[in-house]
Amino acid sequence: MAIPRYEACLLPLLQLAADGEPHRTRDAYEAMAQQFELSEADQHEMLPSGKQPLLHNRVAWALTYLRQAGLLTSPKRGLFQISDVGRGLLQEKPDAIVADTLERYPSFRDFRSRTRKHSDEIQDSADSPATRATVNKAHTAATPDEEMEDAWRRHRASIEAEFLEQTKTVSPAFFEQLVVEVLVGLGYGGNRADAAHSVGRSGDEGIDGTIAEDPLGLDVVYVQAKRWAATIGRPEIQKFAGALQGQLARKGVFLTTADFTAEARKFTQAIDASIVLIDGQRLAKLMVDQGVGVSAAGEYRMHRIDTDYFSEE
Repeated sequence: MAIPRYEACLLPLLQLAADGEPHRTRDAYEAMAQQFELSEADQHEMLPSGKQPLLHNRVAWALTYLRQAGLLTSPKRGLFQISDVGRGLLQEKPDAIVADTLERYPSFRDFRSRTRKHSDEIQDSADSPATRATVNKAHTAATPDEEMEDAWRRHRASIEAEFLEQTKTVSPAFFEQLVVEVLVGLGYGGNRADAAHSVGRSGDEGIDGTIAEDPLGLDVVYVQAKRWAATIGRPEIQKFAGALQGQLARKGVFLTTADFTAEARKFTQAIDASIVLIDGQRLAKLMVDQGVGVSAAGEYRMHRIDTDYFSEE
């Protein structure tokens, strides 16, 4: 089962606290896992950043919103307890608690107004009214961490798309340098000088040669790169495989600024040699991952509450 959105956790969490007793946050995680019949794999699903389980993130934000609305209180560090306001809401027997429900409470409206600047900045970064409507709708179901990561992913996608366009216009010599730097960043070829020396120029708007698979040069990988706009089909990959056979090589990397046909990809799975195909989108991603052609424009440090710190047990 998919991890529930934070809104889906609001009513079950308030009902969990309906007994009037203090409850630990860690107990809330377990209760929501049981409530939504989540598997072990579901419970261990992480945020895209890999820093926190997705379930923990959504439950923690649901508890935060319930506190900000005054429906829950914090009688002690690491604990939550229902308030008189929360009991009043449960007496209404709501089918669900959603963002609009929380907006009924002045303390929650004050809380939202303090964070509105952040939401407006994300909305202003959207490209069109339709996109802004989609983003705004998503905000009602996403936690601030998810909103931030979604904004990061959209920014990352725009950078990679711009990279791909840039690589299609550079000179063959510059493209050679670019590919070498990406491969060195991935751990191939030792240092950059060694890698550049080991890769020969083919004269066909790319590079065509060998590069050490590891810094010690214990194995060699045959490399070919095509700064093309046209999709690369099976014949080109067959030629590359033939070149590998002629060099008595069994490992190859074929990089392109374009894409590969389905037949080309299928061919690499049917031969003995190991050929890795890196299309333009993946190449752009690797460039960003390895810091090739990018510089840091800013750094934002994300924090989360250390629930162990607030536990007095």
